[in-house]
Amino acid sequence: MCMRKLAGLLFIILVCSSCGTTEERLSSKAVRIHRKILSIDTHCDTPMEMMRTGYDLGLRNEKGCVDFPRMREGSLDGEFFAVFIPQGHRNDSMSNVVHLNALEIFKRIHENVEKNSDMAGLAVTADDAFRLKKKGRLSAFIGLENGYPIGNDISRISQYYDLGARYITLCHTRNNDICDSSTDPAGPEHNGLSDLGKQVVREMNRQGMMVDVSHISDKAFYDVLQISTAPVIASHSCCRALCESPRNLTDDMLLALKANGGVVQICLLSGYVKTPAPNPEFEEKLKELRNTFGEYEKLSDEKKELMFNEYVKIKEKYEKLATVRDVVDHIDHVVQVAGIDFVGIGTDFDGGGSVEGCKSAAEMRNITIELLRRGYSKADISKIWGGNIMRVLRAASLGRKI
Repeated sequence: MCMRKLAGLLFIILVCSSCGTTEERLSSKAVRIHRKILSIDTHCDTPMEMMRTGYDLGLRNEKGCVDFPRMREGSLDGEFFAVFIPQGHRNDSMSNVVHLNALEIFKRIHENVEKNSDMAGLAVTADDAFRLKKKGRLSAFIGLENGYPIGNDISRISQYYDLGARYITLCHTRNNDICDSSTDPAGPEHNGLSDLGKQVVREMNRQGMMVDVSHISDKAFYDVLQISTAPVIASHSCCRALCESPRNLTDDMLLALKANGGVVQICLLSGYVKTPAPNPEFEEKLKELRNTFGEYEKLSDEKKELMFNEYVKIKEKYEKLATVRDVVDHIDHVVQVAGIDFVGIGTDFDGGGSVEGCKSAAEMRNITIELLRRGYSKADISKIWGGNIMRVLRAASLGRKI
């Protein structure tokens, strides 16, 4: 082999070795950073798994996305577990039914955490989370997704607070009695917050709960900011400038959230992260699934389980996901528009959240590695992963009257 070819080969080997070493350094640095910072995910729907299958957070479950062993594996210190109630009929009878359903989900979360008290504890304050980390335990926070169970009984907010809920997402994919949803096909009903919704926001401020503006309409978003005396959160949303979805926040909304002192927690649901490319095969399979099973909410528990399992299989085989790089593009965008103090992470795991490179709690550290690759400092990463949301949690708690 001539000297020129040998030199070229050595150069390639050195470059490749350098690349590998760089990735190893980034990974090691991410591990070291996570030992010292508090990392919080503000939204997962894993309690649905608890209700369906008796899911044990203390065991490594390949079926769902979040459990305590995989939180440790991915350096995730705390998780907000969502008490999620899908929107249904709006009358006093259904309000009582869904309220009882919500109480059952709270109970299931508490039982799961207590069963694994050697690994985790219930957290209701920022101090709880830091204390638990110091003791080598994980934090289980609770949020209520969809204010539907409140009905017209404002006193239920206090009941949910006492059970550990530290935020309420005011609505879900459809309008409710509180506010308009960003995605209801029927369009706006209240032109933002209803009169009841205004009472709900004020009561949440009084109790010391964070108001969650994910899912709500743009007009409702601005109504909340006008009324709330405390910073608010978007527990799992992205940037509309990068992905045109009504579930995402515009740059003007990001600036308004900054003025409010709140935080947007970037979501990992692929369709909110990156505008999906046409995928007719995936859409056809989903259509076939709906035709086979019918409307999910009208199915028996057994049929719901079957439909969900088939849905997961279809997603794994046909869905084209966004990537961790795409997620960090949204973090970059918030930082550029509003600043480093107003962004965090809310995965929506087990509610559809999943991107290439981060499909479960075990892979959360990959986000940190990408942040390091882009030059974010330890201080920046600390704010993104937990500092910002804990600041807002503390600020919201000051509104509670003892």
